[in-house]
Amino acid sequence: MREMRTGTRLTELGFGAAQLGNLYRETAEEEARGAVDAAWDAGIRYFDTAPHYGLGLSERRLGAALAHRPRDEYVLSTKVGRALVPTPERAHLQDDEGFAVPAAFRREWDFSRDGILRSIEGSLERLGTDRLDIVYLHDPDEHWAEASTSGVQTLVELRDQGVVSAVGVGMNQSAMPAAFVRETDIDVVMCAGRFTLVDRTALGDLLPAAAERGVSVVAAAVYNSGLLANPRPAADARFDYGRVPADLAALVHRIADAAEPFGVTVPELAARFALRHSAVASVVAGMRTAAHVTVNAERIASDVPEALWDELDRLGLVPHLAATARSTT
Repeated sequence: MREMRTGTRLTELGFGAAQLGNLYRETAEEEARGAVDAAWDAGIRYFDTAPHYGLGLSERRLGAALAHRPRDEYVLSTKVGRALVPTPERAHLQDDEGFAVPAAFRREWDFSRDGILRSIEGSLERLGTDRLDIVYLHDPDEHWAEASTSGVQTLVELRDQGVVSAVGVGMNQSAMPAAFVRETDIDVVMCAGRFTLVDRTALGDLLPAAAERGVSVVAAAVYNSGLLANPRPAADARFDYGRVPADLAALVHRIADAAEPFGVTVPELAARFALRHSAVASVVAGMRTAAHVTVNAERIASDVPEALWDELDRLGLVPHLAATARSTT
């Protein structure tokens, strides 16, 4: 467990529940329940979801799967900013934002106080719980003015009232989250894809700011859309949802070459890398099935020799981080 400044304690591996919302394809109910059960058995106690994921389906499934678990024994996070507005007239159509669900709702950007309060109320109902541990502003890239004022202020108010334990922002970039850290009173940032084995953009802005302000970072998308999910880049590998640049594929092969004599794979390095920084509290991985859980749990528990990190640094492939890992309990 790694402890945030609010006292919230996160397991090193967190369960990302986007795939429970039928991300890209349908996930059977038994698969979804089996994944959550396997996560619990593997010792995972941090679960992350959002209304955006399957238009509420992910929240409903996650809440049902955790309903019989002691509420004080796990940390639950969700997100606000994409309000779900009923559109029953479109229920015969398919959602057009990547989830295999009926388009019975549309997403509406809303970082106002009323919008956030309504969103949280809906999330609590779908999750079947009376409290949330972490609430993130979800992808406010084009909404800085509202998110950094009414958005943060509303979440801080809820935190001060004890409705939520910690507040933050979740984004696929590092520059704006760094600005949130420097200019607002948030506790945590979920940074997707910008602090990984091959994309270390966050080292230039977010990580230094977070370390200085005592803000925790949750690293998501550490496999960069699948590029780092295999021992070697697959022929159809993707990087940030697109084709893999040739030079990047070559870099991954060089990392794999260096790791091979140590008996370590690229996915194991990818899972462990972010946790070496003192500001990182958890790595969240998307998991659809119990098998996905098992693989990720094994990777996060892998023993990567310090000598390998030294070798990767010597070869100019992966630099030593400026900070060392925080103490764990």
